[in-house]
Amino acid sequence: MTDEPRNASIRMDALQAHHAEAAARWAARLGLPRVGETDFALQLGDQGLQLVELGDKAPGPVRVDFVEGAAAHRRQFGGGSGQMIAKAVGVQSGIRPRILDATAGLGRDAFVLASLGCEMTLIERQPLIAALLEDGLQRAELDLEVAPIVARMRLLTGNAIDLMQNWQGEAPQVIYLDPMFPHRDKSALVKKEMRLFRPFVGDDLDAPALLAAALALASHRVVVKRPRKAPAIEGAKPGYVLEGKSSRYDVYPKKKLEGA
Repeated sequence: MTDEPRNASIRMDALQAHHAEAAARWAARLGLPRVGETDFALQLGDQGLQLVELGDKAPGPVRVDFVEGAAAHRRQFGGGSGQMIAKAVGVQSGIRPRILDATAGLGRDAFVLASLGCEMTLIERQPLIAALLEDGLQRAELDLEVAPIVARMRLLTGNAIDLMQNWQGEAPQVIYLDPMFPHRDKSALVKKEMRLFRPFVGDDLDAPALLAAALALASHRVVVKRPRKAPAIEGAKPGYVLEGKSSRYDVYPKKKLEGA
């Protein structure tokens, strides 16, 4: 996501008094004021960290929840390794690739792949979104059923292009990209999230550089999620495409994935 400055104002709130100390730590870490009239608030309460727009007719808060809600439903009924995203990254019998999700966002796709047994590294460059994701992972560690899944998810905060270009250690077999795009899923949930996040993140204007860095690092393949009718990212052409109803996966193969 782009690093360009935004005009949205935001403060840090504790929803209950016993969260005041932890909220102060988040405020210091993210450089957020604790008081004042602002457009948005990052709030810490009994349900975790959440981002909310303030004012009349604003949508409800957004938080990361890997234990209940949509994540739980998809974990239990989502189709397992038959899901298109699983096919795109190369999940098959005896093969669970090491994957870098370089545009992690709220971690939904990474969680799906981790639930299928893939070791995941996540990169999120927008500090507010990274904070929501970090908080969601920490709360998920307390759930007996979900803890083994999030144990396979490692979060890095920073610029994905820089991190990929200066990668240390073994290269990921697969790199997954889902750049922010102006015309995305029109569901109510995504609309709410986009309304909250766009003032802070904008669109991914550096997607071509992101793809180039991914192709240089991945050992086996790069997968790019796109809206179904959107153009491919400028640069190398995908080897093949998996197309669904609202989105598609552009696959850039480099080497065949093989089982252990």
